Amino acid sequence: MAKRKTKFMCTNCGYESPKWMGKCPGCGEWNKMVEEVEPASSGRRGAFAHSEGSAVSSKAMPITAVETISEPRIYTDMAELNRVLGGGVVKGSLVLIGGDPGIGKSTLLLQVSSQLSNKGHKVLYISGEESLRQTKLRAERLGVASDNLLVYSETNLEEISRTIEQTAPEFVIVDSIQTVFHPEVTSAPGSVSQVRECTAELMRIGKTKGVAIFIVGHVTKEGNIAGPRLLEHMVDTVLYFEGERHHTYRILRAVKNRFGSTNEMGIFEMKEAGLEEVENPSEIFLEERSRGAAGSTVVASMEGTRPVLVEIQALISPTSFGNPRRMATGIDHNRVPLLMAVLEKRVGMLLQNQDAYLKVAGGVKLDEPAIDLAVAVSIASSFRDKPTRPTDCIIGEVGLTGEVRRVSRIEQRVQEAAKLGFERVILPANNLGGWTGPRGLELIGVSTVSEALRAALGE
Repeated sequence: MAKRKTKFMCTNCGYESPKWMGKCPGCGEWNKMVEEVEPASSGRRGAFAHSEGSAVSSKAMPITAVETISEPRIYTDMAELNRVLGGGVVKGSLVLIGGDPGIGKSTLLLQVSSQLSNKGHKVLYISGEESLRQTKLRAERLGVASDNLLVYSETNLEEISRTIEQTAPEFVIVDSIQTVFHPEVTSAPGSVSQVRECTAELMRIGKTKGVAIFIVGHVTKEGNIAGPRLLEHMVDTVLYFEGERHHTYRILRAVKNRFGSTNEMGIFEMKEAGLEEVENPSEIFLEERSRGAAGSTVVASMEGTRPVLVEIQALISPTSFGNPRRMATGIDHNRVPLLMAVLEKRVGMLLQNQDAYLKVAGGVKLDEPAIDLAVAVSIASSFRDKPTRPTDCIIGEVGLTGEVRRVSRIEQRVQEAAKLGFERVILPANNLGGWTGPRGLELIGVSTVSEALRAALGE
């Protein structure tokens, strides 16, 4: 019996090595190399090889000679999901959905399967984690019932491929990719080799047959999708389903999308009958806001093409440590000391002996520069113990010299503030030209952080 050869593979980037190394030369991560058995040579060229009779000859040609066919997208009944996907599901696309256990990934996909099947599309739901009876129980709870929805419990990729060939569905859901295995790959299900080969085979099926495939991926404790980083490069779209298991709201965010924007965000509410869309997320984020509390401001942030009003809270208190603490949730933690340094240098606030805690209410993550001014006003409000007006919305980017710089899509942000009943918007002075705000809404243009604090806090 021939001795089986082993190799070591990085679980982060897929780098292969004949021996174990503490640090991966490919991505520089430590302790990511795992041992795997090399598959026996069988003349197979890998999962990208075409099956017999399906090989397509190709040749190089000028790009002007390539024929394009514009296929309409297929819409689900979830406008939030359509928004995140870029306008609907594209035929032949491969979509990866990741999220924490119990967050609602299977519930979301089963609801989408029901909506598509009720429109006359044939959907194949493949579960590698649940039996057919378990899937049926969850479907009854969600009110899912359609003859066009086929359920299949299998983890062998060859059987899955044969079933797709026989049933010829338009949509395929695989839950989850870590449970599927290829018989020709000797490593265990969920390993780097198995995940890579199975995803490549599903991609080949989707591209050659024009089938839209959704695959569920588990996440690590760091929040990244488990398996090699190559997995995210292979698929067309990567979606993350975020939220707390014990809270009702869920956020679906695109981090990669070949058919749309990666800045879009969809918000859902988990109820007993399944996930329901949140049509106006600004009201949700602001409904529990405390009025008259120091350290609270409202900012209009852009999530893709949608303006969202969220509350930024700050708590400034004297430190009892040698080095003051700087903590932030939902904001880049490097931005907090930067803005505090601007307030100390340009406004004269003594913040070097103060602990600072900042949070974006509602669990939203904001990373655009237009929230700078609202963060600075929140810090100053808590430090001075002076509340801002509950009907004020603050927008602007702050520079290191204390200036307030213009932001993009100011009209959409102001319209959203007016729709929710805000009376004043403090915004960069350079954004005031060339347009008029909604009737009954006062626009206050500021050029420096000091002017913004005078307008917001009366200093």
